Amino acid sequence: MREVFVDTGAWVALALCGDRYHEAAKGVYPDLLHSSQLVTTNLILAEVYILLRKNSDSIASLEFLKSIHASPRITLVRVEEDLEGEAEEILAKFCEHQFSYIDATSFALMRKRKIAEAFAFDRHFSIAGFALIPTLQGI
Repeated sequence: MREVFVDTGAWVALALCGDRYHEAAKGVYPDLLHSSQLVTTNLILAEVYILLRKNSDSIASLEFLKSIHASPRITLVRVEEDLEGEAEEILAKFCEHQFSYIDATSFALMRKRKIAEAFAFDRHFSIAGFALIPTLQGI
């Protein structure tokens, strides 16, 4: 089964009806959930939790965390020192782009696990050489 990385923007788009990518995220998520093993990181969860608390409420934030931990189709990877080192190399290599540290750790993980696709709405994934699901054309 293929692995697909899930970025912060995709989780937030799924959770918040008012998000500009909500409909696009809802359109692809069921198929991804059934056809792929979804991979995300503890750093992504931290970002999503903060954004949901800011834009929704604590109940939505906590429900999000519960849903991640409850799903057998979602693999949560904890970012450790080896990925941090690779991330810093990515940041140096792509210093002309405004990648966040979390972006770079995500890219390092994707390279390590040979994940080619990201469920994301962040063009930085494309710049780093990964395919976006859904494509951003027309969004």
